[in-house]
Formats: sequence, C-alpha cells, structure tokens
Amino acid sequence: MKQALLIVNLGSPDSYAVADVRRYLGEFLMDERVVDFSKWFRTFLVKGIILNTRPPKSAEAYKGIWWEEGSPLMVLSERLKEQVQAHSDMPVGLGMRYGNPSIHSAIQKLKEAHPDLETLHLIPLYPHYAMSSYETVVVKAREVVEAHFPDLELLVKGPFYDDERYLNILANSIKAALPEDYDYLLFSYHGVPERQIRHSDVSKAHCLRLDNCCAKDSPAQAFCYRHQTLATTEMVARQLDLKAGTYSTSFQSRLGPIKWLDPYTDKTIAELAQKGVKKLAVVCPAFVSDCLETIEEIGVEAREIFMENGGEDFTLIPCLNDQSDWAKLLADFGTELYAKKIETTA
Repeated sequence: MKQALLIVNLGSPDSYAVADVRRYLGEFLMDERVVDFSKWFRTFLVKGIILNTRPPKSAEAYKGIWWEEGSPLMVLSERLKEQVQAHSDMPVGLGMRYGNPSIHSAIQKLKEAHPDLETLHLIPLYPHYAMSSYETVVVKAREVVEAHFPDLELLVKGPFYDDERYLNILANSIKAALPEDYDYLLFSYHGVPERQIRHSDVSKAHCLRLDNCCAKDSPAQAFCYRHQTLATTEMVARQLDLKAGTYSTSFQSRLGPIKWLDPYTDKTIAELAQKGVKKLAVVCPAFVSDCLETIEEIGVEAREIFMENGGEDFTLIPCLNDQSDWAKLLADFGTELYAKKIETTA
C-alpha cells in the first residue's frame, strides 16, 4: 500500500490525574500558535504561573466528563478512525496534535505496517482555519515528515467549512437533535484572540480593520477564522430554514484579559434567557468530537448560566463524532486529495 490517510484531532491528557493534565497543558500552551507571545513571556506565563495553578482545577473538570473507556475525545476519535477505515481503501491512522498518540508516532505506525508507503493524506479535524488549530496541525505534520520521513509525500486537506457535503451532514445532525419546540439555536464556536485574526490576515489591511469585513470579499478570508465560522452559521441556517432572530453565532473558551472574538457565549446565553428565551439549543461546529469544551463548558456550565437567568430547557447538540456519513466524507476527502494531485501533475 503506497497511500495512507491520517486524521488528526486536538488531543487529551492520558488520564485526569493532575500530573497528566499538567503535562498535556504544558505541551498545548507552550505551542507558539496557541499562546502567541514571545517565547520568554510565554514560558514565564505558562510554566511560571498557569502550570502552577490551573492543572488541579482542569483535572477535576476532566474527571467529571471521563468515560469508563477513557477521554471522550480519544474514544470518539478512535471510533471515528474505525468508521473512516470502513469507508476507505487505504490504511487510516489517527494522531493528536498534543498528547498521545502523537503525529510522529501515528505516521511511524503507518510506515511500519506499510513499508512501501509513499503518500500521506493529512486531514486536520478542524472545519475552519485558525492558527491555534488547523495551522498548528499542518505545521507540526510538515516538521515531522521533513525531519523523520523525508521520502514521504504529504498532501493536506484544506478547511472544509463551506463544503456542501459537510454542511449537509452538519445540518442533518442538528435537525435530528433539535427539540420540536425550541425557541433559539446558538452556534457556539471556540474563541480565539482578535490579534490572531489580524495576524493571519495575509493582506494586513482587511480582518477587523474594515467595517463589516467578513462580508467583503478578500484573499484574507481563506485564513480568517471569524469569516469562516460566520459563513458556516449562515449556510447551515439556510439549510435548516431558520428565521432571522431565532439563531446567532457566539464564541466560547476565552482566557485572560485580552480581547477575544465576540459575542461571548456565556454572556450571550445569559442575555437570551433574560430576554425571554425559555428553550435553548446550542451546537458547537468548531469541534467535530465531543470533548471538555462541549460536554463540560457548554453541557454543564452554559446550562447552569441559562437556568440561573430564567431559562427552562437546554439542549446540547452532539458533535459529528463517529457518524457514518461524516466518516465517509473524510474517506472521500482522502481520495480526492490524491485525485487532485494526479490532475495537477498530469
């Protein structure tokens, strides 16, 4: 077998033990594309402050969502890999940007099983481009291949936030989980600092620099997380025939005093309840696998905020997880990467 498909997700601690959580957070937060300060300040902030205070609290949060089989993200990612393999003629591997199995070990496993491997099809499991998610996976994979597998060709799947097939699958999964009598649907995406949006702007003159920038065509939008998330919301809303005023977009998981993309999910949920929304549904399209940020941050914390402010019914829409149609699309992405290469080089 000369081709293989590698899907890469975020990652998870090996366990909810404080030491494992500290190790995981250290790798995650020391990534210069996640905490994009100078190395000396990032080291001071992460190793001098965060890793001395945050791991016990995070460990408790992980413990609260941990399944008998392990971390939900890891269990669901493994199930997804098996589903993708069932739809693919090429071997499928699974790697994590942080923690285990690493991207390096995943590629090594594929190479050992298939010594004649020549081409690796990489699919970061992120629909939208952000330097702290999609970009860091691609950069890390390229570094690993260049350093350890120089004879291996790497083909990379781009963000698929506007792929019609993906949108159909996402819309159908939302529709299947929506209560018939819900009042409002909130699309909650993982937040990023505004400075990262400006940093990714290839034009250096568009993103968050122009009024209503996301609605104005620009080469910057190919790398703009904010534009791509808003576009996903609107395209799915059209497929679901949602009426204006019954849905919106917000951003969760902000950290620290700096400006992050807004509106913020926690504040939005409180405001919706205060304005009379009684039955709220929330979907998190930035994540393809349920994890701490969906199960605990939205399913527990956001639910409490909604109820405390007058809400009555709260529904968390599951991520795509290991749905068969989603797995088949990933397998198709891998096949299309090679077909596009052949077309380009013919």
